[in-house]
Amino acid sequence: MSTALYIIKSPPVPALWFPHSLQKTPKFEFPIFRNPNISNSTSNCNSSKMLLLHRANAAPSLQVAVSEAVNLVQLSQPTWQSALLSNVVIFVLGSPILVSGLSPSGIAAAFLLGTLTWRAFGPSGFLLVATYFIIGTAATKVKMAQKEALGVAEKRKGRRGPGSVIGSSAAGCVSAFLSIFGVGGVEFSRLWQLGFVASFCTKLSDTVSSEIGKAYGKTTYLVTTFKVVPRGTEGAVSVEGTFTGIFASILLASVGCLTGQINAPEAVICVIASQIANLGESIIGAALQEKPGFKWLNNDAVNIINISMGSILAVLMQQIVLQSLHT
Repeated sequence: MSTALYIIKSPPVPALWFPHSLQKTPKFEFPIFRNPNISNSTSNCNSSKMLLLHRANAAPSLQVAVSEAVNLVQLSQPTWQSALLSNVVIFVLGSPILVSGLSPSGIAAAFLLGTLTWRAFGPSGFLLVATYFIIGTAATKVKMAQKEALGVAEKRKGRRGPGSVIGSSAAGCVSAFLSIFGVGGVEFSRLWQLGFVASFCTKLSDTVSSEIGKAYGKTTYLVTTFKVVPRGTEGAVSVEGTFTGIFASILLASVGCLTGQINAPEAVICVIASQIANLGESIIGAALQEKPGFKWLNNDAVNIINISMGSILAVLMQQIVLQSLHT
């Protein structure tokens, strides 16, 4: 009996096609049972971690911003951006002092002056102006009640307005603009800086001599006739006021010298020029101010003339000294 082996082949089974969404590996999730009596510590922990991560990311950003601001201020060549930033910071920090010596509009004018000064002469120029303001304000406040009783005190308790700021800084602003735009080139840049320092030496000497003279002057003389006149008279001088004014000029010129704006001979020139200009200012005040036909010649106008004389005299004297040394 023979045995036969039969192999039966079945037809091929076609491949099954599933949608793409069904081809993904299924995910199994186990139910999480939470006890309502237990606080959600895990959520709080995650929130704390996110907050710490946010602070960690914010700290470097703040450090970078501060670093960039410091680098901007410390630029060897001042820019308008560094000048503006520096003045904003300084004016905010020094607002109590500014409010005591300036009216709101005066502060605005001083901000423009400070920005211009920093752009032209950098931190050293700004320090000079700040020193002038602090000393001048302190002198104005000396014996304020006594000055008010005599009717010779500055208005608004000595708080200067924009007219006074502009009148006191006009020559300095001109010197700053000449320096910024490079008028005359590098050779003249030193002259503009000298004129800048001399203008504020002149104004500080005038302010201190006037305010101290009104406070402590035993006898005041009219500079044109040497007649004894009451304190606060236009064109009047006193021994006490004159000597303190000279000292103030020497002090501010020394600041300019120590900060590298001028050298020692130029500091001497600033002091001499300031005293000549102040003498001229006293003569103008005694002879012309408040006289018929010169009603326009108020204190602010006289201030502009005074500091302009001091600035121009210093520049001319420096040129004369240089020429004498070269011959």
